[in-house]
Amino acid sequence: FFGTPEPALPSLEKLIAAGHSIKLVVTQPDRPAGRGQKVKQPPVKTLALRYQLPVIQPDKIRRDKQALDLISSLSPDIIVVVAFGQLLPAELIYFPPFKAVNVHFSLLPKYRGACPVAWALLNGEEKTGVTIFQLNEKMDEGDILSQIEVPILPEENAEELERRLAVLGADLLLRTLDEINQITPRPQNHSLATYAPKIEKDQGRLDWTSPAARIDRQVRALYPWPGAFTYCRGELVKVHRGALRPTSNLIAKPGEIICINHEGVDVACGDHQVYRLQKLQRENRRQMGAYEFSLGMRLKPGELLG
Repeated sequence: FFGTPEPALPSLEKLIAAGHSIKLVVTQPDRPAGRGQKVKQPPVKTLALRYQLPVIQPDKIRRDKQALDLISSLSPDIIVVVAFGQLLPAELIYFPPFKAVNVHFSLLPKYRGACPVAWALLNGEEKTGVTIFQLNEKMDEGDILSQIEVPILPEENAEELERRLAVLGADLLLRTLDEINQITPRPQNHSLATYAPKIEKDQGRLDWTSPAARIDRQVRALYPWPGAFTYCRGELVKVHRGALRPTSNLIAKPGEIICINHEGVDVACGDHQVYRLQKLQRENRRQMGAYEFSLGMRLKPGELLG
Protein backbone atom coordinates (compact mmCIF):
# COMPACT_ATOMS: atom_id res chain seq x y z
CA PHE A 1 0.00 0.00 0.00
CA PHE A 2 1.42 3.37 -1.08
CA GLY A 3 -0.07 6.50 0.54
CA THR A 4 0.83 9.50 2.67
CA PRO A 5 -1.81 12.09 3.80
CA GLU A 6 -5.16 11.79 5.58
CA PRO A 7 -7.22 11.13 2.41
CA ALA A 8 -5.34 7.80 2.07
CA LEU A 9 -6.45 6.60 5.53
CA PRO A 10 -9.97 5.31 4.72
CA SER A 11 -8.59 3.06 1.96
CA LEU A 12 -5.92 1.55 4.21
CA GLU A 13 -8.36 1.14 7.12
CA LYS A 14 -10.96 -0.60 4.96
CA LEU A 15 -8.38 -2.90 3.33
CA ILE A 16 -7.27 -3.99 6.80
CA ALA A 17 -10.86 -4.41 8.05
CA ALA A 18 -11.77 -6.48 4.97
CA GLY A 19 -8.98 -8.94 5.76
CA HIS A 20 -6.61 -8.12 2.90
CA SER A 21 -3.00 -8.97 3.72
CA ILE A 22 -0.97 -5.74 3.67
CA LYS A 23 2.61 -6.93 3.17
CA LEU A 24 4.15 -3.47 3.25
CA VAL A 25 3.16 0.19 3.65
CA VAL A 26 5.22 2.73 1.68
CA THR A 27 4.89 6.39 2.64
CA GLN A 28 6.82 9.65 2.45
CA PRO A 29 9.58 10.51 4.95
CA ASP A 30 8.79 12.30 8.23
CA ARG A 31 8.97 16.06 7.61
CA PRO A 32 8.82 19.35 9.57
CA ALA A 33 5.29 20.78 9.65
CA GLY A 34 3.22 23.48 11.32
CA ARG A 35 4.22 26.76 12.93
CA GLY A 36 6.89 25.15 15.15
CA GLN A 37 8.29 23.12 12.24
CA LYS A 38 8.35 19.99 14.42
CA VAL A 39 9.11 16.78 12.53
CA LYS A 40 5.84 14.89 11.99
CA GLN A 41 5.21 11.45 10.59
CA PRO A 42 2.69 11.07 7.76
CA PRO A 43 -0.84 10.05 8.81
CA VAL A 44 -0.50 6.77 6.86
CA LYS A 45 2.60 5.84 8.88
CA THR A 46 0.78 6.52 12.16
CA LEU A 47 -2.10 4.25 11.12
CA ALA A 48 0.20 1.50 9.81
CA LEU A 49 2.22 1.40 13.03
CA ARG A 50 -1.00 1.20 15.07
CA TYR A 51 -1.80 -2.01 13.17
CA GLN A 52 1.85 -3.17 13.44
CA LEU A 53 2.31 -3.16 9.67
CA PRO A 54 5.83 -2.91 8.22
CA VAL A 55 6.59 0.62 6.94
CA ILE A 56 9.30 2.06 4.69
CA GLN A 57 9.79 5.75 3.82
CA PRO A 58 11.92 6.15 0.70
CA ASP A 59 12.90 9.71 -0.14
CA LYS A 60 12.71 8.93 -3.87
CA ILE A 61 11.22 5.52 -4.61
CA ARG A 62 12.39 5.56 -8.24
CA ARG A 63 16.04 5.66 -7.15
CA ASP A 64 15.89 3.57 -4.00
CA LYS A 65 17.21 0.14 -5.02
CA GLN A 66 16.87 -1.25 -1.51
CA ALA A 67 13.17 -0.34 -1.38
CA LEU A 68 12.52 -1.67 -4.90
CA ASP A 69 14.28 -4.96 -4.12
CA LEU A 70 12.28 -5.35 -0.90
CA ILE A 71 8.96 -4.81 -2.70
CA SER A 72 9.94 -7.29 -5.44
CA SER A 73 10.90 -9.90 -2.84
CA LEU A 74 7.44 -9.67 -1.25
CA SER A 75 5.74 -10.65 -4.57
CA PRO A 76 2.50 -8.69 -3.98
CA ASP A 77 -0.63 -9.59 -5.95
CA ILE A 78 -1.37 -5.89 -6.42
CA ILE A 79 0.00 -2.48 -5.47
CA VAL A 80 -2.59 0.05 -4.26
CA VAL A 81 -1.71 3.76 -4.46
CA VAL A 82 -3.70 6.54 -2.76
CA ALA A 83 -2.17 10.04 -2.67
CA PHE A 84 1.38 8.74 -2.28
CA GLY A 85 3.03 11.89 -3.64
CA GLN A 86 5.72 10.31 -5.84
CA LEU A 87 5.68 8.72 -9.29
CA LEU A 88 6.29 4.96 -9.27
CA PRO A 89 8.90 3.40 -11.59
CA ALA A 90 7.82 1.01 -14.35
CA GLU A 91 9.29 -1.99 -12.54
CA LEU A 92 6.73 -1.52 -9.74
CA ILE A 93 3.78 -0.62 -11.95
CA TYR A 94 3.80 -3.71 -14.13
CA PHE A 95 5.23 -6.62 -12.16
CA PRO A 96 2.38 -7.72 -9.82
CA PRO A 97 -0.26 -9.98 -11.41
CA PHE A 98 -2.86 -7.19 -11.15
CA LYS A 99 -0.37 -4.35 -11.71
CA ALA A 100 -0.59 -1.15 -9.65
CA VAL A 101 -3.92 0.65 -9.19
CA ASN A 102 -4.51 4.23 -8.13
CA VAL A 103 -7.45 5.84 -6.32
CA HIS A 104 -7.86 9.31 -7.88
CA PHE A 105 -10.30 11.98 -6.66
CA SER A 106 -11.83 13.06 -9.98
CA LEU A 107 -13.81 11.70 -12.92
CA LEU A 108 -10.85 10.87 -15.17
CA PRO A 109 -9.90 11.92 -17.78
CA LYS A 110 -10.95 15.24 -16.18
CA TYR A 111 -8.57 16.77 -13.64
CA ARG A 112 -5.44 14.70 -14.03
CA GLY A 113 -2.74 15.84 -11.63
CA ALA A 114 -1.96 16.77 -8.04
CA CYS A 115 -4.98 18.91 -7.04
CA PRO A 116 -8.18 17.55 -8.63
CA VAL A 117 -10.48 18.53 -5.75
CA ALA A 118 -9.33 22.15 -5.61
CA TRP A 119 -9.59 22.64 -9.38
CA ALA A 120 -13.07 21.09 -9.56
CA LEU A 121 -14.23 23.65 -6.97
CA LEU A 122 -12.33 26.56 -8.56
CA ASN A 123 -13.94 25.84 -11.91
CA GLY A 124 -17.43 25.64 -10.46
CA GLU A 125 -18.06 21.99 -11.31
CA GLU A 126 -21.40 20.67 -10.09
CA LYS A 127 -20.19 17.08 -9.87
CA THR A 128 -16.99 15.14 -9.35
CA GLY A 129 -16.13 11.63 -8.22
CA VAL A 130 -13.51 8.94 -7.74
CA THR A 131 -11.74 6.90 -10.40
CA ILE A 132 -9.78 3.70 -9.81
CA PHE A 133 -7.39 3.04 -12.67
CA GLN A 134 -4.32 1.03 -13.59
CA LEU A 135 -1.13 3.05 -13.40
CA ASN A 136 1.12 3.47 -16.39
CA GLU A 137 4.23 5.60 -16.87
CA LYS A 138 2.25 8.76 -17.66
CA MET A 139 0.37 10.96 -15.20
CA ASP A 140 -3.14 9.64 -14.48
CA GLU A 141 -3.55 8.26 -18.02
CA GLY A 142 -4.01 4.53 -17.29
CA ASP A 143 -7.03 2.36 -18.09
CA ILE A 144 -10.09 2.82 -15.86
CA LEU A 145 -11.29 -0.06 -13.69
CA SER A 146 -14.18 1.67 -11.90
CA GLN A 147 -15.67 5.10 -11.30
CA ILE A 148 -18.29 6.75 -9.10
CA GLU A 149 -19.89 10.18 -9.61
CA VAL A 150 -21.20 12.46 -6.84
CA PRO A 151 -22.63 16.00 -6.70
CA ILE A 152 -20.56 18.79 -5.16
CA LEU A 153 -22.54 20.36 -2.31
CA PRO A 154 -23.15 24.15 -2.52
CA GLU A 155 -21.08 25.26 0.50
CA GLU A 156 -18.56 22.39 0.56
CA ASN A 157 -14.89 23.31 0.80
CA ALA A 158 -11.92 21.28 -0.48
CA GLU A 159 -11.21 19.65 2.88
CA GLU A 160 -14.83 18.52 3.30
CA LEU A 161 -15.16 17.30 -0.29
CA GLU A 162 -11.84 15.43 -0.21
CA ARG A 163 -12.83 13.75 3.06
CA ARG A 164 -16.09 12.60 1.49
CA LEU A 165 -14.35 11.36 -1.67
CA ALA A 166 -11.75 9.50 0.41
CA VAL A 167 -14.48 7.41 2.08
CA LEU A 168 -16.32 6.81 -1.21
CA GLY A 169 -13.01 5.89 -2.84
CA ALA A 170 -12.21 3.36 -0.12
CA ASP A 171 -15.57 1.62 -0.62
CA LEU A 172 -15.10 1.65 -4.39
CA LEU A 173 -11.58 0.22 -3.98
CA LEU A 174 -12.87 -2.76 -1.99
CA ARG A 175 -15.59 -3.49 -4.56
CA THR A 176 -13.06 -3.17 -7.39
CA LEU A 177 -10.61 -5.59 -5.77
CA ASP A 178 -13.43 -8.08 -5.13
CA GLU A 179 -14.43 -7.96 -8.82
CA ILE A 180 -11.03 -7.42 -10.42
CA ASN A 181 -11.04 -10.75 -12.28
CA GLN A 182 -14.30 -9.78 -14.02
CA ILE A 183 -13.41 -6.16 -14.87
CA THR A 184 -12.29 -5.22 -18.38
CA PRO A 185 -10.06 -2.13 -18.09
CA ARG A 186 -11.43 0.80 -20.14
CA PRO A 187 -9.00 3.16 -21.93
CA GLN A 188 -9.43 6.86 -21.16
CA ASN A 189 -10.58 9.25 -23.87
CA HIS A 190 -7.47 11.44 -23.91
CA SER A 191 -9.18 14.11 -26.05
CA LEU A 192 -11.38 14.95 -23.03
CA ALA A 193 -8.47 15.30 -20.59
CA THR A 194 -8.14 18.36 -18.35
CA TYR A 195 -5.45 19.05 -15.77
CA ALA A 196 -5.21 19.95 -12.09
CA PRO A 197 -1.67 21.18 -11.45
CA LYS A 198 -0.25 22.03 -8.04
CA ILE A 199 -1.80 25.15 -6.49
CA GLU A 200 0.61 27.99 -5.72
CA LYS A 201 0.29 30.26 -2.67
CA ASP A 202 -0.29 33.43 -4.70
CA GLN A 203 -3.41 31.88 -6.24
CA GLY A 204 -5.10 32.49 -2.90
CA ARG A 205 -5.23 36.28 -3.21
CA LEU A 206 -8.82 37.48 -3.59
CA ASP A 207 -9.51 39.95 -6.39
CA TRP A 208 -12.60 41.86 -5.29
CA THR A 209 -13.26 43.02 -8.87
CA SER A 210 -14.17 39.37 -9.60
CA PRO A 211 -17.78 38.16 -9.40
CA ALA A 212 -18.90 37.08 -5.92
CA ALA A 213 -19.36 33.49 -7.12
CA ARG A 214 -15.70 33.38 -8.17
CA ILE A 215 -14.61 34.67 -4.73
CA ASP A 216 -16.77 32.01 -3.08
CA ARG A 217 -15.25 29.23 -5.21
CA GLN A 218 -11.73 30.43 -4.43
CA VAL A 219 -12.30 30.45 -0.66
CA ARG A 220 -13.82 26.95 -0.71
CA ALA A 221 -11.29 25.47 -3.16
CA LEU A 222 -8.18 26.65 -1.35
CA TYR A 223 -9.14 25.63 2.19
CA PRO A 224 -7.12 24.62 4.16
CA TRP A 225 -4.07 25.08 1.91
CA PRO A 226 -2.79 27.45 0.64
CA GLY A 227 -5.82 29.41 1.85
CA ALA A 228 -7.59 32.40 0.32
CA PHE A 229 -6.43 35.78 1.59
CA THR A 230 -6.98 39.50 1.28
CA TYR A 231 -5.36 42.61 2.74
CA CYS A 232 -6.87 44.80 5.44
CA ARG A 233 -5.00 48.07 6.12
CA GLY A 234 -1.95 46.49 4.50
CA GLU A 235 -2.03 43.37 6.68
CA LEU A 236 -2.53 39.91 5.15
CA VAL A 237 -5.72 38.26 6.41
CA LYS A 238 -6.66 34.66 5.60
CA VAL A 239 -10.27 34.01 4.64
CA HIS A 240 -11.28 30.55 5.86
CA ARG A 241 -15.01 30.66 5.30
CA GLY A 242 -17.67 32.87 3.81
CA ALA A 243 -20.94 32.78 1.92
CA LEU A 244 -22.71 34.37 -1.02
CA ARG A 245 -25.32 36.93 -0.03
CA PRO A 246 -27.50 37.77 -3.03
CA THR A 247 -28.43 41.43 -3.24
CA SER A 248 -29.77 43.98 -5.72
CA ASN A 249 -29.16 47.66 -6.53
CA LEU A 250 -25.82 47.64 -4.72
CA ILE A 251 -23.69 50.72 -5.33
CA ALA A 252 -20.24 50.21 -3.84
CA LYS A 253 -16.62 49.82 -4.90
CA PRO A 254 -15.21 46.27 -5.24
CA GLY A 255 -13.64 45.34 -1.90
CA GLU A 256 -15.69 47.90 0.06
CA ILE A 257 -17.07 46.79 3.42
CA ILE A 258 -20.78 47.57 3.25
CA CYS A 259 -22.12 46.00 6.44
CA ILE A 260 -20.78 44.53 9.70
CA ASN A 261 -22.95 42.47 12.05
CA HIS A 262 -22.96 39.27 14.12
CA GLU A 263 -23.37 37.21 10.92
CA GLY A 264 -20.11 38.50 9.44
CA VAL A 265 -18.54 41.23 7.33
CA ASP A 266 -20.22 41.93 3.97
CA VAL A 267 -17.94 42.97 1.10
CA ALA A 268 -18.90 44.29 -2.35
CA CYS A 269 -17.65 42.32 -5.37
CA GLY A 270 -17.10 43.26 -9.01
CA ASP A 271 -20.54 42.10 -10.17
CA HIS A 272 -22.36 44.30 -7.59
CA GLN A 273 -23.04 41.23 -5.46
CA VAL A 274 -21.99 40.67 -1.85
CA TYR A 275 -19.66 38.11 -0.30
CA ARG A 276 -20.01 37.67 3.46
CA LEU A 277 -16.77 36.95 5.33
CA GLN A 278 -17.43 34.54 8.20
CA LYS A 279 -14.09 33.15 9.46
CA LEU A 280 -10.83 35.08 9.29
CA GLN A 281 -7.28 34.83 10.59
CA ARG A 282 -4.57 37.43 10.98
CA GLU A 283 -0.99 36.27 10.52
CA ASN A 284 0.30 34.25 13.48
CA ARG A 285 -3.07 34.52 15.24
CA ARG A 286 -5.92 32.07 15.76
CA GLN A 287 -8.95 31.73 13.48
CA MET A 288 -11.94 33.78 14.59
CA GLY A 289 -15.38 34.84 13.50
CA ALA A 290 -15.41 37.82 11.14
CA TYR A 291 -17.49 39.90 13.58
CA GLU A 292 -14.96 39.30 16.38
CA PHE A 293 -12.21 40.20 13.89
CA SER A 294 -14.01 43.45 13.01
CA LEU A 295 -14.22 44.44 16.69
CA GLY A 296 -10.52 43.78 17.23
CA MET A 297 -9.58 45.81 14.14
CA ARG A 298 -12.32 48.43 14.75
CA LEU A 299 -13.46 48.06 11.16
CA LYS A 300 -16.07 50.44 9.76
CA PRO A 301 -18.32 50.22 6.69
CA GLY A 302 -16.72 52.05 3.78
CA GLU A 303 -13.22 50.66 4.37
CA LEU A 304 -11.62 48.84 1.43
CA LEU A 305 -10.10 45.37 1.39
CA GLY A 306 -7.65 44.47 -1.35
